[in-house]
Amino acid sequence: MKSIVLFLLLFCIPFFHFGQTSDGTKHDFLNLNKPERLECFRDLGFGMFIHFSFDSQLGVVISHSMVGASDDYLDRFVNELPKTFNPNEFAPEKIANLAKLAGMKYIVFTTKHHSGFCMWETQTTDFNITNTPYRKDLLAEYVTATRNAGLAVGFYFSPEDFNFLHENGQQVRRRFPEPIPQHVMKKYLELVELQCMELMAKYGNIDIIFFDGGEGLLQEKCKKVVWELQPDIVVTRGAIKTPEQTVLGISSEDPWESCITMGTQWAYKPTNEEYKTGSRLIEILIETRAKGGNLLLNVGPKPSGALPEEQEANLQEMAAWNFINQEAIEKVSPWILPNEEDIWFTWKPEEKTLYAFLTKIPDWRLGARKEFVIKSALISENSEVSVLGQSGELVEYQLSTDATTYFEQKETGLQISCVRAQRIYNNQKWHNPIVLKMTNVSPALQPPAVATRKATPSGREGNQLSLQGEVLKTGDAASLKVGFQYRQYAGFVEELYSDEWKETERLEVSGTGNFSIVPDIKKEGKEYQIRAFVDHPKLRVFGDIVRVRY
Repeated sequence: MKSIVLFLLLFCIPFFHFGQTSDGTKHDFLNLNKPERLECFRDLGFGMFIHFSFDSQLGVVISHSMVGASDDYLDRFVNELPKTFNPNEFAPEKIANLAKLAGMKYIVFTTKHHSGFCMWETQTTDFNITNTPYRKDLLAEYVTATRNAGLAVGFYFSPEDFNFLHENGQQVRRRFPEPIPQHVMKKYLELVELQCMELMAKYGNIDIIFFDGGEGLLQEKCKKVVWELQPDIVVTRGAIKTPEQTVLGISSEDPWESCITMGTQWAYKPTNEEYKTGSRLIEILIETRAKGGNLLLNVGPKPSGALPEEQEANLQEMAAWNFINQEAIEKVSPWILPNEEDIWFTWKPEEKTLYAFLTKIPDWRLGARKEFVIKSALISENSEVSVLGQSGELVEYQLSTDATTYFEQKETGLQISCVRAQRIYNNQKWHNPIVLKMTNVSPALQPPAVATRKATPSGREGNQLSLQGEVLKTGDAASLKVGFQYRQYAGFVEELYSDEWKETERLEVSGTGNFSIVPDIKKEGKEYQIRAFVDHPKLRVFGDIVRVRY
C-alpha cells in the first residue's frame, strides 16, 4: 500500500485543484474523483444526512462542546456518557424507506464526528459503539438497510479527533497557532489511515464519503487511502464545493452539494429548536436542483435512535410532493437561467423537456385556474404542456370545472393557464409548488450574465458602502438595467429561513463592464449579503451572493 501512496504523491500533481474548506478558507486539494462517477453522483440529486452520536443524549451541538471544556467535563464526556448510550429504537430500514419516499437517492451517515467516537466496531480505539449498552455495530446495520432500499451508501468521516487530542495532551481545538508536535502528528495520521482502511474494507463498496475537518495533512491522508482502496468512491467535501447551511447563489456546471439542517442544529436538539416548514425545504430542494446541485438534507435521531416527530413529518410532506413531481427533480440539468422570479426551472436537454416549478402561490384552491407567463421558453408545434400528477380531465366533485391546461406562444412569452385539479389534502388546500411539464422546448432568448464583486468603502470619511458589479454578457439585449439587492445577514444557520431582499436604484448600461451603486445603508458594524442583478427587457438574472461587514 505504501508504494501506491508514494505513487499518488509523486505523480498526481495535475489533480490538485484550488478550492475552499467548509469555513471558506482556501487551499490546494487532491481530487481523484472519476468524471463518470461525479456525473452519477449529480444524477442522484437528493440525499439524506444523518448526524448521530453518543452526545445526542444531551441534545447539545455534536462534538463541539468539547472545545473550551474543562478537564472534568472532558473526562466525564469521554468516560461516562457512552455508558448510557443505547439507541435500541434505531430503525435503519424505516429511515431508508422514508428517505426513498421523499425522493432521496443516497444517505450519508456520521461514522465518526469530531469527538472521535466511532459508530462502528473498530480496532483503533475503545471509544466506540460496541463499548456502550448497545454493543452492536450500528454502522453495519445502516449499510445493510440502505443497500436493501436501493439507495447509495455514504459515509461522513471526521479526520479531526478531539478524543485523540485529549488523550495525547493536546488542547482540544480546531485551529492550532503552532503545529502539532511531529511525534503526535505521526500517531494522528496513523489513526485516521487505519480507520479509513477499516471503513473501506468492512462494508463493501461505498459510494460516497464526506470528509469534514482536518484540512491539510489529515484530510489528504484520508482521501488517498479511500481512493486507493475504492477508486470508484466519490469524495464530496474535500474535493467538490459543499456549501453548508446555504445554497450557491448562481448555477454551476461543476457538481456541488449543499448540506442543510431542518432546524438550527445537526444533531438532535430537544428544546429551543426552530424547524423549517416542509414547504420551505421543498423550495430549497427546487432551488438547489435548478442551480445544478445536490441537496443533502439532515436529520438528527433522538438518543433512542428514532427520528423526532417534526423531522419525520417534514420528510412525509416531501414524500407526498415527490410522489407527484419526482421526474422534475431526478436526472435534470440547469436551464438557461435558474428562475424567473418565483418560477424555477429544471431541464432534460436530451428530451427537450422543461419543468417549471410554480412556487409561493398562497391559497391555490382545488379547481381554481391561474395564469402564468414564461419568458425564457419557446414551444414548437409538437409541444405539450401539462401539470405533473394531473390528467387534466376533471376535478373531483367539480364535474363542470374545465381542468384542461391551455398554452399559447405570444410575443410577451409562453402564456399558460392551468387548474389545480388534484386533491392532495382533505381541506382542498395544497401549500406546495405545482410543476408544469413542457415538451419540445427551446430557449426563447440569450440571457445576460452578471457578477457580484466585493464592496468597497466610499464617501469622504469612508462611511458609505460602494457596491460593485460587472456585466459579463449582455445576451441578446441592446440595453440592460443593473442594480443590487441586499439584506442583513441573518446568520450561518438562519440564512435560509427567509428570502426577503431590499433593492437599490437601477442604472442603464449598454455593454459589458463594471458598475457601482452606493445604497442608503447606515454604517453600524453589521454584516450584509449582497447580490448584483441585471434586467434583460424580459427577465432578471442574478449574480452570486457576497457577504460584507459594514
